Amino acid sequence: MTQLTQSQGALPSTAPHGAARRGGPHSGTVHRAPLRERMADPLFNVVAVGLLLFAIAAILYPLYFIVIASVSEPVEILNGNVWLWPQGFTLEGYGRILSDPDILRGFANSVLYTLVGTAVSVVAILCGAYALSRKDMYGRTFFMLVFIITMFIDGGLIARYLVVRDLGMLDTMWAVVLPGAIGVWNLIIARAFFENNVPGELRDAAQLDGANDFRFFLGIVLPLSKPLIFLMIMIHLVANWNAFFDALIFLDDESKYPLQLVLRNVLIQSEVTAAGGSGAMDSYAAAQRIGELIKYGMIVISSIPLLIVMPFMQKYFTKGALLGAVKS
Repeated sequence: MTQLTQSQGALPSTAPHGAARRGGPHSGTVHRAPLRERMADPLFNVVAVGLLLFAIAAILYPLYFIVIASVSEPVEILNGNVWLWPQGFTLEGYGRILSDPDILRGFANSVLYTLVGTAVSVVAILCGAYALSRKDMYGRTFFMLVFIITMFIDGGLIARYLVVRDLGMLDTMWAVVLPGAIGVWNLIIARAFFENNVPGELRDAAQLDGANDFRFFLGIVLPLSKPLIFLMIMIHLVANWNAFFDALIFLDDESKYPLQLVLRNVLIQSEVTAAGGSGAMDSYAAAQRIGELIKYGMIVISSIPLLIVMPFMQKYFTKGALLGAVKS
């Protein structure tokens, strides 16, 4: 019995060696990390989630406020009573917008300019960037230098106006679409994408199979470049939809104005009407009220097309931006 007891006592402890030492007289005690170490990860998670929620609220609340302000009485907005819910619910602003033929025509013009401008820009950038990415293209360094110079040196508004006038594009859709069709920065991103994702060996293999340059570009390069294509589409959709300066300078016919210029004219007209009225405060207040309702309603209506399109292209936007930026 004594030998058995001694042999059992000689067996090593199942507790970790470090734990036995740190546990004191109780060799089986499990060591627990200090409270600061145990709270580090949960505390970080709480802070990170809190910051993300704050950022989401800071982004979404202004959009939500615009929506509730568009169906609230402007007096309630000016008094600071509109925070979480509409006050003095009214759809008069939307009714005036949808019944105004100028606004509907401006909306249609913006859709046309955006679609045509995006198509022209994307096609021009993809073709130009692919050509500049080809190492066998004669003079590609010179042409790239010419593009880059335009990023730092601009002829100015007068020179641009004279060029548009001499080309016979004044007061036409092309005066809005063509002058800013190619963004040099987007061209650089597209060129870097082609250089890093379309190897020369792939083109050599296609040529052995009898494919010429056009067939290789249309049948192989473009299908491999979907992230880049969607990235370019998103960038130019937003840019062309929000553009108004070229239309303000080059268009004289109000029937060709995009939505942004129509909204500007409506707001100016409401202010002029109020200032040129009978002088009564009621007339001025009514004009200001209509102007505020139209302003918030137009912001909502003009944002709807982009809000519908963007979620479907978000994953392509992120992937295309990373490919063009990281590997350049």
